[in-house]
Amino acid sequence: MSKPVVLVTGANGEIGRTLLQRLHTDGRYRVVTVDLTPLPEKYRGFCLETYAGNIMDRYLLDQIAAHHEIEVVFHLAALLSTRGERDPELAHQVNVEGTLHLLRMAQNQSQRLGRAVRFLFPSSIAVYGIPTLAEKKKAGSVPEEAWNVPITMYGCNKLYCEHLGRYFTMNYRQLGALSTAARMDFRSLRFPGLISAETVPTGGTSDFGPEMLHAAAQGQPYKCFVGEDAKIPFMAMPDAVTALVRLLEADRAKMTQSVYNVSGFSVSAKEIARRAVKAFPGAQISFEPDAVRSKIVDSWPEDIDDSRARADWGWAPAYDVDRAFDEYLVPQIRKRYA
Repeated sequence: MSKPVVLVTGANGEIGRTLLQRLHTDGRYRVVTVDLTPLPEKYRGFCLETYAGNIMDRYLLDQIAAHHEIEVVFHLAALLSTRGERDPELAHQVNVEGTLHLLRMAQNQSQRLGRAVRFLFPSSIAVYGIPTLAEKKKAGSVPEEAWNVPITMYGCNKLYCEHLGRYFTMNYRQLGALSTAARMDFRSLRFPGLISAETVPTGGTSDFGPEMLHAAAQGQPYKCFVGEDAKIPFMAMPDAVTALVRLLEADRAKMTQSVYNVSGFSVSAKEIARRAVKAFPGAQISFEPDAVRSKIVDSWPEDIDDSRARADWGWAPAYDVDRAFDEYLVPQIRKRYA
């Protein structure tokens, strides 16, 4: 039998490129991608086919589904938090309506194949909204069901799409002739801030961490848009991709929910700056907090409770803060700009 087909949207993004390399190395799937921009030649060899197009284009998605028996969807395409605040209506269109198009396509494929298409969706700590720093400190390690009152359009979009995914999995068209048809299998991870050595971040409010490192490595001054004490959880990009693949392979019968927190380590902006200066002496990092972006970061937990992911499908990060910086980020970023 031929290998099953995986569709990756947003394949040209931070998570997408690392995921393509992982899927190619694993060799268990044939990969089809779609992104607004053409995939670089380096990554095309990892793919069965690549498409340049918009996830808002339902005709394009239907054509992809008609040409390939898609059994897994990694829906990574999104308009991130900072850009989303500047154009909330566009964020809603891309993040909600675009996701709805992909869910519809995956559901149709499930009915056609007679078995559940697995749908992997990266959600975010942006779904949380803690009103004050005192409450944030008091909240400690936050579980999935707490503080689900986001203050950004991106967070609202992600939270709603989590609910959409549950609906498609559990209750889609529960009244009518299609009530007994095969339904898709939605699985989601609430990611913390992600730090990659491979790609420069664009448009995320947690990007102060990776931006510091990439600027320091290039000898460029960096003005951090949050205060020194701003603290949120982060994760090294290889762990993020590992978590997605592990959740893909998890036994649905052992999963107690569809949406899981995952985390790596919690660290303050001041500590990231200290490590950047240590790794790249002469780095010029200053703190000039932007009132709105700081408020957004301060509304996210200092830490998130990922005990359910650990219990249900064996999640465990490979990178703590020391290993993330000393063995992954600093060596790879130094090599990148050498």
